[in-house]
Amino acid sequence: MNIELLQHTPDPEQTVALAARLCYSPSGLNELLERAEAGDITTFINKIMSLGHHSVLEHASFTFGIEGISRVTSHQLVRHRLASYSQQSQRYVSHVERFDAVMPPSIAADEEAKRIFDFTVGVVHQAYKQLSEMGITAEDARYLLPNATSTKIIVTMNARELLHFFALRCCERAQWEIRSMAVGMLKLAQKVAPTIFRDAGPGCIGGPCPEGDFCCGRTVEVRKQFRSLN
Repeated sequence: MNIELLQHTPDPEQTVALAARLCYSPSGLNELLERAEAGDITTFINKIMSLGHHSVLEHASFTFGIEGISRVTSHQLVRHRLASYSQQSQRYVSHVERFDAVMPPSIAADEEAKRIFDFTVGVVHQAYKQLSEMGITAEDARYLLPNATSTKIIVTMNARELLHFFALRCCERAQWEIRSMAVGMLKLAQKVAPTIFRDAGPGCIGGPCPEGDFCCGRTVEVRKQFRSLN
């Protein structure tokens, strides 16, 4: 899995601070910008976030390039609807050359399970190749491809949606692959907006576990893990 932060709003925290100041001030934009540049942005953002004024976070956007994830994870990712996605197409990208497949750690750790997985992927690839040689188009041959097929995707989210995404997908209850991806995205986001994402992570970071009876039971360890990310 490879994750890159491709683009983001220039100086995202100043943009958020400027938007918040505008809401409460009669001053013009130039004056507000000067105050935003001269003021303590960290303190101000902490204040507005503690007050629950999260709509201003939507003015900062982040675009990630992600490759080497399975279709299992990309299907979970696109369920987050307040985002924009561009994914590698299986209609136009042929897999006549053997496609990469993501193997879960639980399968990789078991020799027999790994053998079954590798064998099945090989059989599917041969069937795909045969269909292609028969003149079947990639858009129809792809019906054979498994959820394990590796894909790449570009995703853009604003800071508010990212916080929501991290709360759900950094959780121990999330599946291992999307959790690993979410943690990687969080580390990159913290580098360019450390105040906004300082307390980002699973829902138990700032309070009791929201999973109730389904709690992983590792709240203390999870909090320690995410507080040491940045």
